[in-house]
Amino acid sequence: MSVVTLVLVFLLAVIVSVFLSRLFKDVIPLPIIQIALGAGLSIFGFDVEFEPHLFLFLFIPPLLFLDGWRIPKEALFQEIKPIMSLAIGLVVVTVIGMGFFIHWLIPAISLAVAFALAAILSPTDPVSVSAMTVNSPLPSRMAHILEGESLLNDATGLVCFSFAVTAALTGTFSLASAAGEFVLVAFGGILIGLLVAWIIGWLNQFLVKRTGEEPSIQILISLLMPFSAYLLAEHLHVSGILAAVVAGIAMHYEKIAGRMQAATRMQSKAVWDTVQTALNGMIFILLGEQLPAMWRNMPQVAAEAGASHPWMLFVYVIVITVALAILRFSWVWISMTLTVFQNRRRGKEADVLHIRMMAIMATAGVRGAITLAGILTLPLLMPDNTLFPNRDLAIFLSMGVILCSLLIASIALPILTKGLSQDLPYDNDEIRARMALNEAAMNHLRELMNYPSEDMDEIAMRTEVGAQLLELYARRLDNTDEIESDIYDLHRMIEMEQEMSSSALKAKREALYQMRRGKNISERVYHRLRDELDLKEETLNHYKNSSAH
Repeated sequence: MSVVTLVLVFLLAVIVSVFLSRLFKDVIPLPIIQIALGAGLSIFGFDVEFEPHLFLFLFIPPLLFLDGWRIPKEALFQEIKPIMSLAIGLVVVTVIGMGFFIHWLIPAISLAVAFALAAILSPTDPVSVSAMTVNSPLPSRMAHILEGESLLNDATGLVCFSFAVTAALTGTFSLASAAGEFVLVAFGGILIGLLVAWIIGWLNQFLVKRTGEEPSIQILISLLMPFSAYLLAEHLHVSGILAAVVAGIAMHYEKIAGRMQAATRMQSKAVWDTVQTALNGMIFILLGEQLPAMWRNMPQVAAEAGASHPWMLFVYVIVITVALAILRFSWVWISMTLTVFQNRRRGKEADVLHIRMMAIMATAGVRGAITLAGILTLPLLMPDNTLFPNRDLAIFLSMGVILCSLLIASIALPILTKGLSQDLPYDNDEIRARMALNEAAMNHLRELMNYPSEDMDEIAMRTEVGAQLLELYARRLDNTDEIESDIYDLHRMIEMEQEMSSSALKAKREALYQMRRGKNISERVYHRLRDELDLKEETLNHYKNSSAH
């Protein structure tokens, strides 16, 4: 079967999976539905053979670039200590601890391959976590920590994975040289990411100032940037993964990326949402597609592992999954306890993190797309053209841990997060900012109303329209006194305004549709008014979604 046909079938499966998830009211998490569809495709003869490094190149850079681009930068830097503790400290402990543990559990796996397996199992997947908690969202601070952890531990885990694979291929490993090379590779990747983002951003701004901004071209540039950063970094033998992540983070800053037009931002969001949905969905479908073949190969894989019975492989998967969860819970507990102790020594107030929160943090360590994409890049052959040792076993264990962690999280996270107090979607800073923006708009309207003109009709019209807009903005400013006394009511008022505006837009859309259906307006007018309603509706939806997070 041709590659084009496979891609089209996989994309169709992604579409079907999303509809099924909505039909099931998100009771069954989307990744599990996609895995099941992938398994079904394999049963009906859809077999995929691919080049591992090409797979890594096509899937990982854009996903990590997008994570870096979208993660709230202020939250990332505010929570940098817990994020770094999880993204670097926990990854290193996982690689070392789980590497020795896996080698002890399954002696047939060499220490180098065990370290590689532990390294690729260390990254977590925020997309899977959000799918598990769609009906019970996490508090924003915890969500930001998990997002930041996933962003950085993807890069850390993949870099450690590459070192372990190199050790398995060469048969030699030096901790001192590996540590030094790790620093070089990491900082080199960070530097290349910044350099690529800055150069492309500078050239883009230079050309836009002279030719104008075309949204489609800006989106195409953003799509090419992660691949550019990755390829350049890999060519210079530094971390392409970190280069893609840092390029995404740098795209947030207007001094580097330039200020986009509203149309560019909206279209870019739609395109990148599509890319993210397609790539993540195809990875999980690919995971499901591999399962029947792995099931058939269980006797051979069990013999490779030295297991007495094929069912022992499932025991290994469960033991490794439980060990990862215990290690993660222990790390969170120790980190939080030390943080509280240090803060109290400095005279600061610090509350001990509730055991329920620790359990959520531990359960949220779901393995997903990055783990699958990384493990499938294990080389097929050694330098002497012999088969790479324990490759099928490592892939089987990784897939099993992904499935096991997904199933555990799909059951445990909704229970743990049920009734959890959520952060308010607004705060005093936002209210004050709203008032400041209203005042700026009112001042500008007054200037426009006083702008001289020889056309008396234009002056009268500008005065009438300006008065109407001033009344609208002034009505919003009347709530200034309520900010300190009853801010919760003001929050509810804003939410109600959004709901009523959304309902009014639906009524407008229905009336517009009826007018066009009765041929009371031309097609040109219909499309123009429909586009205006689409823009307003998208603005409301974007604000609601951002408030929810």
